[in-house]
Amino acid sequence: MSTHIQGQVIAAFGRQYLAELPDGEIITCLTRGKKSDVACGDFVEIKPTAEAQGVIESIRPRDSLLYRSDAYRQKIIAANVTQIIVVVAAEPPFSDELLARCLIAAYDQKLEVLIVLNKCDIADKAAAARLQLAPYYSIGYRVLELSATQDASPLRPFLQGQTSVLVGQSGMGKSTLINGLLPEAQVATREISTALNSGKHTTTHARLYHLNADSHLIDCPGVQMFGLHHLSFGEIEQGFIEFAPYLGKCRFHDCHHTHEPNCALQQAVAEGKIDARRFRLFLDISRPGSQ
Repeated sequence: MSTHIQGQVIAAFGRQYLAELPDGEIITCLTRGKKSDVACGDFVEIKPTAEAQGVIESIRPRDSLLYRSDAYRQKIIAANVTQIIVVVAAEPPFSDELLARCLIAAYDQKLEVLIVLNKCDIADKAAAARLQLAPYYSIGYRVLELSATQDASPLRPFLQGQTSVLVGQSGMGKSTLINGLLPEAQVATREISTALNSGKHTTTHARLYHLNADSHLIDCPGVQMFGLHHLSFGEIEQGFIEFAPYLGKCRFHDCHHTHEPNCALQQAVAEGKIDARRFRLFLDISRPGSQ
């Protein structure tokens, strides 16, 4: 008879994790060895070692895995999510490139996408941010405008039936959004800190909250970089969803869309069918060594 129990990782702190068991009990877990690829959202097999403690022995097959990487290492963000919510704000300015990179990673993992434009109560700044997001509206991305300090509830319908991961640069207001949706989140954060005997992890690692039985939200630290070293040129190309009608129509099958003659993408940009700023982002992100 197996002594293993199943659980879901609801908080990840380096090699230390909190796992929720089917009966709702939360236990502290470690992994074997120094290297761990366990992610918040993972379903795992746990070997109990003491009261409310265990060792993660294996990870159950994942439906999705969102992570970023550079030439040297990868950083797992969340597992088994169905939707990515990228939070940008009217102020401070947000990075076009970071947004584009998040959307490429989402496409690779077949995740639904929602862009949240926060701090829309700052009217003049919101107008500029809307302009910056115009290409995303036009190619079909869902964009929700709100002000989390006033009312986070417009986001709630978009969370139903999804396991969403909240991603964004520091300063975009993710924490305010979480607290607006889940006033009990601060309590949960304190409980996590108590379980781990630490207060310093509260805003630096991913954690999962249950909104209801079938809607869940993973909050993760603010990101300033989102490396895509694990994706090929073709995968990055496909992540720019507006390119789809033109892919495979260049004169050269291995066209990199930089200087080659009869490039279908360059032609589409010249004709105004592809946004020139998005195209420049693609060239920057796909350039060797830039992923």
